[in-house]
Amino acid sequence: MLTRRRFLGNSALTSSMLAVPEWARSAFSQERLASSNPIRLAVLGSTYRLGSHLQTITDRFLIGYPFDGDWHLPNIKIVSLYVDEHARQLEAGPGEFVLSMTGAPRSRSANPWPAEDLSPARAKQFGFRLCRNIPEALRVGGDRIAVDAVLTIVEQCPPYPYPSNDKDQVLLPRFDFFEQCTQVFETEKHAVPYFNHKQLSFSFAEAHTMVEKADRLKMPLLAGSSLPVTWRLPGVDVPLGARVKEAVMVGVGTLDNNDFDALEAMQSMLERRKGGETGVKAVQMLEGDDVWAAAKAGRWSKDLLSSALSRSDTPMGLSPLDGRCQDLTQDDLLPQLVKDPAAYCIEYTDGTRATMLMLNGAVQDFNISIRLQGQDEAQNEDQNMVSTQFLRPLPPNEAYSACLASKVESLYQTRKAPYPIQRALLVTGMLEACLNSRHRFGQRIETPHLAIQYQPPAESQYIQI
Repeated sequence: MLTRRRFLGNSALTSSMLAVPEWARSAFSQERLASSNPIRLAVLGSTYRLGSHLQTITDRFLIGYPFDGDWHLPNIKIVSLYVDEHARQLEAGPGEFVLSMTGAPRSRSANPWPAEDLSPARAKQFGFRLCRNIPEALRVGGDRIAVDAVLTIVEQCPPYPYPSNDKDQVLLPRFDFFEQCTQVFETEKHAVPYFNHKQLSFSFAEAHTMVEKADRLKMPLLAGSSLPVTWRLPGVDVPLGARVKEAVMVGVGTLDNNDFDALEAMQSMLERRKGGETGVKAVQMLEGDDVWAAAKAGRWSKDLLSSALSRSDTPMGLSPLDGRCQDLTQDDLLPQLVKDPAAYCIEYTDGTRATMLMLNGAVQDFNISIRLQGQDEAQNEDQNMVSTQFLRPLPPNEAYSACLASKVESLYQTRKAPYPIQRALLVTGMLEACLNSRHRFGQRIETPHLAIQYQPPAESQYIQI
């Protein structure tokens, strides 16, 4: 029960308190942490700006987050922060970069901290150390590991962007961050739980190395996005052990970013089918007019697409213009709304088929429909459908990141991943293979290296209302 006294105490830690003096917000949290032996957390990221994933998720551990009808303050204390943007800026520009022992930045000839960067203010406000490199962040300025867990969030960070390859993959240094950490762990023979936001790497080979090394070091490893664990409307899942015929997922966003989110959300449901996950046999990625041609040829179920779109509460077309409802799958409406469609066609080893459609311009959310194989073949197929929306409240109230924060917190507290790292590994490989297909003008690519087997957790992992 949320009492008035508890509400008044917790309200001092809401996001609005980030703008008030330090003395007005730190007393409660510092007293609580001092008396409860908190988990010491090192945060490693690429950019700490308003709206970045690093800001959205890290702030959950600084000030807490709404969870299960209450305000939850994790028993976690951030003790160090490394921001890659600063290191790369120093390499590119003049000036000698210096950090004081208290974390306050200063520079002899140039200020390396852009005005938009939140690192200095957050460090001063919450008392953690700003670090020059990753080993320093793990050792918090000492000569031994001084953290109990690691949070890694690597994303694109203009105006100092990471390069891309000829497949339009952004070469984010997630593997490099991981390698620097594990070098310290191996040197000191001590590994701590590690969370990697989104895909493990742009390279499946690197991702596979990460999983193998974590296993060898007995290092609890979790990776992925918020979409599989956010709320669902309605709150449904594939029954554990059900037979699945086909799935159609609808997503929006950008290449090599939101497509991972959509594929992982789809995988989080399909992995529950009979026999567990046995891997992916082949993939094919189609774009432009090839998508509409494949739709007319019956490459995926029109009924499933219609069912998935029916879960959207952001349909485009006439709806935002005059409130008129439309069946987006009728009368060639989708080709009019979606200028750059993409279809990620997945063939699973056990015969299950899945298609993830990126339909920017048709909807603004993520939805899925799955056809199950009923025991009674004469049963109405509509009764064997499972469909839902993966809820993503719009910025700045990106409450779904709190759902992910709760899973990361569980990893740190129990030293056990709430769901297998093999899911992120498989989806990382699926995405890379799809982008390889795109690079080869939509060629179907067989993927024997994705014969990844694992069992999902018996309990659904999305946050239930």
